[in-house]
Amino acid sequence: MTALILALIAGAVVGLMLGALGGGGSVLAVPALIYLLGFTPASATTASLIIVTATSLTALYAHARAGRVRWKAGAAFAAAGILPAAVAGAASAHLPQAVLTLAFAAIAALSAIKMLRPADTARPKDGAVRPGKAAGAGAALGTLTGLLGVGGGFLAVPALVTVLAFEMDAAVGTSLLIITANSLASLATRSGTAASVDWALIGPFIGTAILGAWDGKRIAAKFSAPHLQRIFAVVLLAVAAFMLADAVT
Repeated sequence: MTALILALIAGAVVGLMLGALGGGGSVLAVPALIYLLGFTPASATTASLIIVTATSLTALYAHARAGRVRWKAGAAFAAAGILPAAVAGAASAHLPQAVLTLAFAAIAALSAIKMLRPADTARPKDGAVRPGKAAGAGAALGTLTGLLGVGGGFLAVPALVTVLAFEMDAAVGTSLLIITANSLASLATRSGTAASVDWALIGPFIGTAILGAWDGKRIAAKFSAPHLQRIFAVVLLAVAAFMLADAVT
């Protein structure tokens, strides 16, 4: 019963962050699964991918109805990341748990730093799309998703704005398509691990994450985005420091 309550609370917090900030909340899913629910790093990344896929699909539907998803460009960007996501997903099962923990701590810290710094949302001056850089960014995002089980929205959105010259609202909506595709590709290589996931905990986690995402949108309307980002960045830095200390001891 205690584990179920923790799963419900953790899912709600992750969903609130995703809904309020449009990305980055899934970075909390892996440490919550490891330190609150007792998952191993390998099983936590698999479970996180399931959570990310479910919440991203829900949010994608809402953004698609609002016309904020560029399907062709998003599909091309996602295509560059599908194979790296699958390869990284398969490779993660063979990495030591300490390596996965250290890598995740580094990504959490990077996410926090990007939230504390002013966002680079400058679009290319000539409006030109850069196919080479778009493919490279898509592949890097796919690798990150497959290896660590994070959606990578905090990297996908600025990449779409600065590399493909997307407007911010279209970048947020289209990033959900990319995240969903990468997560599904990685999950396809983890069928054995996914079968052993504790669905009695993951199911409630997903349910409250989806509900929390809708509430997060209302919270975002009441508070300034920079203020929310600073609070979340401090939490992420604390999580990163804790995971780093845990990995080296």
